[in-house]
Amino acid sequence: MGGANVVVCCSPSALPNILKLQFSRSQKLLGASSANHKRSVLRLHEPQPTSPRALPHAIVHHCALTMSNVEQRPFVPAKKVNTAYPLIDSDPHIKRVLAYTRPSDYATGAVVAAAGPGLMLTWEKIAPSYVGKGGFAPIMRLAGFVGLTAGFLTMYQRSILRFYGFSENSREVERDMKEMVSKVKKGESLYGESSLTPYMQGVASRNSRYSGVFLHVMPWFNFVNHNQHGVDTAKYYQQAERELEAERLGKTGGI
Repeated sequence: MGGANVVVCCSPSALPNILKLQFSRSQKLLGASSANHKRSVLRLHEPQPTSPRALPHAIVHHCALTMSNVEQRPFVPAKKVNTAYPLIDSDPHIKRVLAYTRPSDYATGAVVAAAGPGLMLTWEKIAPSYVGKGGFAPIMRLAGFVGLTAGFLTMYQRSILRFYGFSENSREVERDMKEMVSKVKKGESLYGESSLTPYMQGVASRNSRYSGVFLHVMPWFNFVNHNQHGVDTAKYYQQAERELEAERLGKTGGI
């Protein structure tokens, strides 16, 4: 009663049965505790639900880590190509290529553009197709479009090959030096301002380096301002320093 201990007496023959009963009960308790432990472990390994507000932050964090791992080489130098003339730019902007186009390039492009429609008219006179006015007009329009495209690509390729140093480019080298030195004196960016990261500028450069060589197969142009053009820009700053020093000495001597 109360806190008194109760002593149960049993015969020696009943002792094994009591031990077996106690052992089976302990096994059941151990099995239940083990099952509970497994369920708790599985709950820990289950993916925890993420709140809608935390999900965008997690995605942004993952993307930031990925980009930080990728953007390890913002500058990959272009391969050196042995050319007979100096390299001006391995990836010039399309505006620059058109600005440096020579009159002879325009003339060659015009001849190529007129060759398509001209040949169609010549063949029509030599071997008439007898398709009538309504049937021959679409053929001439198509020939004109193909001719204009071929003429533009021919003109563009002749100009861009001079930037690569594949053809005579003394005029372009001189103009390039004057243009870049003028930008240095004004404190402007040599190749234009860009909102891209250094890594993305490198990607843009690698996508269109020397693309003018394969222009007749796949027209590919550079529309991006970047800082990777395959040349050492120190020559522009050195020339600007020399010219500024000469101007300073000239003013001093005049005084």
